[in-house]
Amino acid sequence: MPRRINDDERLRRFEAVTDAALSRLDVSDLMDELLDRIRDLLDVDTAAILLLDEHAQQLVATAAKGLEEEVRAGFRVAVGRGFAGRVAAGRRPVRIADVTPADVVNPILVRKGIRSLLGVPILVGTDLVGVLHVGTLTPRRFGADDVRLLELVADRAGMAGRIQSDRLDQAAALALQRSLLPARLPEIPGVEMAARYVPGHAFGIGGDWYDVFALPTGHLGVVIGDVSGHGLASAVVMGRIRSALRSYALICADPAEALTLLNRKVHHFEAGSLTTALYAMISPDRGRIVISSAGHLPPVLACPDTPAALAGIVIDPPLGVGPRISGRRSTSLDFPPGAVLLCYTDGLVERRDQVIDTGLERLTGLVRAENAETVCTAVMSAAGTEQPGDDVAVLTVRRHP
Repeated sequence: MPRRINDDERLRRFEAVTDAALSRLDVSDLMDELLDRIRDLLDVDTAAILLLDEHAQQLVATAAKGLEEEVRAGFRVAVGRGFAGRVAAGRRPVRIADVTPADVVNPILVRKGIRSLLGVPILVGTDLVGVLHVGTLTPRRFGADDVRLLELVADRAGMAGRIQSDRLDQAAALALQRSLLPARLPEIPGVEMAARYVPGHAFGIGGDWYDVFALPTGHLGVVIGDVSGHGLASAVVMGRIRSALRSYALICADPAEALTLLNRKVHHFEAGSLTTALYAMISPDRGRIVISSAGHLPPVLACPDTPAALAGIVIDPPLGVGPRISGRRSTSLDFPPGAVLLCYTDGLVERRDQVIDTGLERLTGLVRAENAETVCTAVMSAAGTEQPGDDVAVLTVRRHP
């Protein structure tokens, strides 16, 4: 029979899991403390939190009391399978008074001798974050009060789980992006370079990148691009696209040819990802630039004694739009001594309250045929990027006077 509790006991239980002191714990300690308290309050033998891996649609054992082996073994179960999977799929509490091997897929639960289980979904708003379940080694029928208390704990665990997931994603994306963006630009004969990357404060990290590399032919490869979206997923796609373009650059004598191959790769292996990229090859004598753009905004070109302007290049469709877009084109430009080429992502010029032409006009007015570092500093300071709503990447190349 379900155990009956009085109002005083119910209040004590509520206070135990809403204690303000819990908010001062870090995520892992908070989860451990919640599981300790719920084991005591519900008089159960086991308690576990499984968080949702959204990409794999699997629940991952993240914290446990009485089932620590489940976490150490990295137990995973698909949504819809087993006890926890049923809770996740239905998004409602599930009670089992007499557990049988058919009710669970986790062999650890069977070996432990769990006889009764109660599980509730962990939700943040309408989003499923994971599952919280408790178990006993003796038969028991969990009552409505037990369900309500466990749901209260799940609310606290949900916020902690979302915070942990967001922090892990952000840390992983930041580490990945830092490993892919050049820590230092290479020293290349005939040119000087400067670059900036500022993540959008609303998202923390994204898919913007720039790259510079010397080719065996003596050409200098210059790349800037933007993968749609934000967070770890975009950073991972960015890394794969960057590596692929480097490979194609070794076998292609024309930027348009390299972007054609890259487009096939993105369409096939990165389905659903929309990417813009600009690839420029600067000649060995540094006097010419051949540029191809896959949906990316044109760079700014500033020559001595000439006002800066958007480079007159052809802009082809972004990467990933069609599997075999043929006829991508390249444009050849003069690059006289002292000239500056400024490449950038759209976060530098796009604003919600104005058309993009306004941002582009402002940008061209800022660029001068000066030292690359000076140009970068002037652009980033004057373009209002102190709190960008989107990532901003800028790469400046100046030919030595």
